[in-house]
Amino acid sequence: MEAHGSPAGKLAQTVAGLLPDAAAAKLIEKSGVDRLGALYLAIDAVRRGGTISLSGVYGGTADPMPMMDLFDKQIQLRMGQANVKRWVPEILPLLTGDTDPLGVDSFATHRVPLDAAPEAYENFQEKKDGTVKVLLRP
Repeated sequence: MEAHGSPAGKLAQTVAGLLPDAAAAKLIEKSGVDRLGALYLAIDAVRRGGTISLSGVYGGTADPMPMMDLFDKQIQLRMGQANVKRWVPEILPLLTGDTDPLGVDSFATHRVPLDAAPEAYENFQEKKDGTVKVLLRP
């Protein structure tokens, strides 16, 4: 789901956030909206007969899809979330070894205690103080 770019989507998500959890879950499940600016841009930009690959999460259930455009351009959609369990045996040695070939030990720009998470998230969202990746310590 996109973090920025859709005032109507942001309003709907903010209103749902004010509801009790049980009511918000039912509302989002039945009439959820998502911010689809990037998806619409991909539909406009992809060549005729091309493929759009969506990774991550698009959680809206009531979003209109431009089906005429998708059919007219003969666009193929591929989507899914990261199937991380499939890659664990191959990636884990790269992450836990002494050599750090992927540079994960130095990737985090900020390390903060768990109780500082709200402020860290705000700094990340606003790109304050060079925040790129925050590591939360329990």
